[in-house]
Amino acid sequence: MIYQIYPRSFQDSNADGVGDLAGIERRLDYLLGLGVDAVWLSPIFPSPMIDFGYDVADYCDIDPLFGDLKTFDRLLAAMHSRGLKLLMDFVPNHSSDQHPWFIESRSSRENPKRDWYIWRDASDDGGPPNNWISDFGGSSWEWDAATKQYYLHAFLPQQPDLNWRHPELREAMLDVLRFWLDRGVDGFRIDVLWHIIKDAALRDNPINPDWTPDRTQRDQLIQLNSTDQPEAHQIAAEFCSLADSYGDRLLIGEISLPDDRLARWFGTEKQPEVHLPVNFHLIESNWNAQSLGQMIVDYEASLPKHGWPNWVFGSHDAPRIAARVGDAQSRVAAMLLLTLRGTPTLYQGDEIGIGEVPIPRDRIRDPQHLLQPKLNIGRDRSRTPMPWDDSPSAGFSSADPWLPLNPDSRRRNIATQEREPDSLLNLYKALLSLRRRHAALSIGNFTLIKTGDDVLAFERRHGDEHLLIALNLGDQTRSLPVPSTAALVTELCSTATPRAIDGTLAPNEGLILRLVDSEDQSSRIS
Repeated sequence: MIYQIYPRSFQDSNADGVGDLAGIERRLDYLLGLGVDAVWLSPIFPSPMIDFGYDVADYCDIDPLFGDLKTFDRLLAAMHSRGLKLLMDFVPNHSSDQHPWFIESRSSRENPKRDWYIWRDASDDGGPPNNWISDFGGSSWEWDAATKQYYLHAFLPQQPDLNWRHPELREAMLDVLRFWLDRGVDGFRIDVLWHIIKDAALRDNPINPDWTPDRTQRDQLIQLNSTDQPEAHQIAAEFCSLADSYGDRLLIGEISLPDDRLARWFGTEKQPEVHLPVNFHLIESNWNAQSLGQMIVDYEASLPKHGWPNWVFGSHDAPRIAARVGDAQSRVAAMLLLTLRGTPTLYQGDEIGIGEVPIPRDRIRDPQHLLQPKLNIGRDRSRTPMPWDDSPSAGFSSADPWLPLNPDSRRRNIATQEREPDSLLNLYKALLSLRRRHAALSIGNFTLIKTGDDVLAFERRHGDEHLLIALNLGDQTRSLPVPSTAALVTELCSTATPRAIDGTLAPNEGLILRLVDSEDQSSRIS
């Protein structure tokens, strides 16, 4: 399992109210006890922090807020000594406008690094070169009065897009990967990979006929020419070739696209691209048995022969899973995430069910929220500090945290849930332990058997092992579906209070059952 850490919010070690690398090192034994295999760190590079690290000012150093390269090396060594892998967050689409490359690029039209970014003259009417809209709202183009041209930014104006059509820029960014791979990192999560290269002619994007005012400004257009260009796949293949040359390394690509287009980012067996194109479907799907079942089947069917699935239902950008589905269903969600075929990713705090966290107006930090305040798209609610205990600052810091804690942190925290046998945290530990002991849960075949009456049920098989996962996504008692050719042997795990198996699923209950194939139907539950 991959565990995402948002470093600002994991553990503060120096009493400034912001998490750091030394704080992460202090909590490694917690991650080991949880059952984590690899840790993905959101950006820790030097940055003005306009977009909290996704505006990189130096790709080959550590921001002093988090530590320094010696602190990083110590953390990496400590992780490796525990058998943990470390994945960094690589941000190739754009840099900060404070990066030395961009400072040079905007200094004059003749500067050698001018074309390391995307500059264009104004259109005939003096406006932006095309109609592209930033993901944060407004035009994707910013006017530079000094050189009298526009530069492109898919996100904030302080995040100018890099020009991946320029060979020197391309090689410089590959050198960034080499810098960290040489240091011993185990791979990268690649930010907004599908944005990385643009239509060579910078043609307008088509109007989205389905746009409504409750959606973002970005969605007014279909990003046909500003994202997912054919040339991007060659870049991804270069990333993969480089990573593979270092041995056992992992590339995760953030790619928000439909199944058919997402699957292309695996590349081919002869020319692979990213090992795990991120699958956001558990975040985006409606939480009901029919929608989830169909989504899982469609996603599995879309995978190429050499492709390996992955699953995620939370991140620093997405609403918390417990806020979406409620406390009871967050236990069912845990079982779903950890019993599907493929690699699961867990976002910090979801293992204790942090839900909706109100952010007072005067403490909003997210630029996306500040730019489009009428839309419910604020990301601060998912980035609040990790509550470790029931102290006033929840063991996160001795100072006032940079964002508010979850309001129930006195009872919803790591220490409290570690002491409670039936807590969500201990359910995660039990599920992860089962994954390690039962190959059927990690690499076994997947077969969907039911998606009706609020019940999502599927089989996992590996060798002689035959498991049934049955999930009740509703608040009514339902029948427990068991294949007609199988007999119940053992209950391996329940999301609810242990009870006798009586042929039913309790409300909001999930079960993992061991089955045996048998012609004798006398012991079958129906």
